[in-house]
Amino acid sequence: MLHTKIIDIKDEKIELSKAEKFIASSRFGASVYFVGTVRDLNNNKKVIGMTYDSHDPIVIKSFEEIYQDSITKFKFENQAVFIEHVKGYINLGEISILIAVACKHRDQAYELSRFFIEEIKKRSPIWKKEHYQDGESEWLEGNPIQVK
Repeated sequence: MLHTKIIDIKDEKIELSKAEKFIASSRFGASVYFVGTVRDLNNNKKVIGMTYDSHDPIVIKSFEEIYQDSITKFKFENQAVFIEHVKGYINLGEISILIAVACKHRDQAYELSRFFIEEIKKRSPIWKKEHYQDGESEWLEGNPIQVK
């Protein structure tokens, strides 16, 4: 059995190539990448960037717990997981979160990737502040954190 992971929150730009290199293996038949980016419009306001803030130790702990829950829930023979979330300011179109998973089969990879993004949204204390074209900015209301 092979279960491997990289989990991080960082103040640098996220690079897809790092995830590709980490999950590449002939043990896996399928890889799925979820790439979250800053979009240009939200609630009829033109967005130019986003600031992410987090409580890093708790975020890493939540990512670790989600990873362990994935092993228990899915019981896949082999999986590789790469998760990075940015912290700080990023521009329009830049990557805020990257989740890369590799599994034996495509349905497993899709299921696992979806599990990670949905659980991170529910369980990880990450806050978003949108910056608008008109010079205004505001912290967005998030999902209430669900604790196990």
